[in-house]
Amino acid sequence: MSARAAVALGALACLWGSSFLFIDLALEGLSPPQVVLGRLTLGALVLGLVVAALRAALPRRPVIWAHLLAAGLIANVIPWLLLAWGQQQVPSGLAGVLNAATPLFTTLMATLALTDERLHARRAVGLALGFVGVAVVVGPVELGAAAADRVPLLPQLAIVGAAACYGVGFIYMRRFLSGRGHPPLVLAAGQLACAAGVLWLGAPVVATGAPTLTPSVLGALTGLGVLGTGIAYLLYYRLLGEIGATRTSTVTYLIPVVAVTLGVVVLGEPVRASMLLGAVVVISGVALVQSQGARRRPVSGATPAGASDR
Repeated sequence: MSARAAVALGALACLWGSSFLFIDLALEGLSPPQVVLGRLTLGALVLGLVVAALRAALPRRPVIWAHLLAAGLIANVIPWLLLAWGQQQVPSGLAGVLNAATPLFTTLMATLALTDERLHARRAVGLALGFVGVAVVVGPVELGAAAADRVPLLPQLAIVGAAACYGVGFIYMRRFLSGRGHPPLVLAAGQLACAAGVLWLGAPVVATGAPTLTPSVLGALTGLGVLGTGIAYLLYYRLLGEIGATRTSTVTYLIPVVAVTLGVVVLGEPVRASMLLGAVVVISGVALVQSQGARRRPVSGATPAGASDR
């Protein structure tokens, strides 16, 4: 990996890792659906402008747009709503650690749904180890911890559910959108646009309530949509073309580090011993999963639009 690619990979980790901080700050003045609506709109706008500047051809067949709509619901609307709802009670750093389970769910779903993905011994051990790490993070509370410091279980499970949605979204995209002759950037732009359109239609019902648009909230929403979604995906697809999916997938190990660091430094979040231990176990499981068959198609390293909030 060249020095330029390494810097770009670090920048991508910072962009995706900071998304959890941006969500936390945006929730100070917006409801979860409003956060997701703003994020989708800004992200789709950034990618749409790039696609227009490149004069890239958009899909013409209605069936492709139908699949993009379904992928947007599975991989963007539902998981991002779960993530924003969960972060109302889950610290941003802890959310980043839980979201690190995304490659585990992606590999599990691929093994169950795709005939060319088999559960080899190393991959099976990695999956088991990774999910044990998730259990360590969401399960036990440190002995002697005050009740005010305990994180409710259901919001944590919502964030784990978001990671599971990313896994399902990848399989859907692999089956119905890959190999159809459209550049990934065009598909990502179309997917975000469809997802934003759906949420705009449902906004009068789900995104109600008067927002409090302070400079902090507006800045966080802009950072989340423009940087953590739009610019991050431009950088992601550039890295895919330059260093390949396997090396790009190493960003998975850096995202929770960035999320936890920003949570502690910016928000003063406490760090539980069980969270750190669980993070090590989860990342170790992911490493085993991704090391299996590195010369084959790296399922756990491929990411649909939104799957790293990653």
